[in-house]
Amino acid sequence: MLKGNKLDEGMSEMWRNDPSNWIWGIFYFNKNDKRMFPPKRSKLGWTVNFANPYSVAAFIAIIVAVVLLNELFKKLR
Repeated sequence: MLKGNKLDEGMSEMWRNDPSNWIWGIFYFNKNDKRMFPPKRSKLGWTVNFANPYSVAAFIAIIVAVVLLNELFKKLR
């Protein structure tokens, strides 16, 4: 599973390709995977592991930051 703090590539690939780890085919949910942002199924970019509370908190923080920055720039116009 883990090789010195690095995830085994085979396990990572198996988790990503397992349909039971994807809710509605788009939301990654795997309690065994401790990564916050694992690669997407398409291998282009990353997704949020919604089973990891830290990744959900980081995702919410990013959304809040984008909304707040948007409001700030609106006021500066």
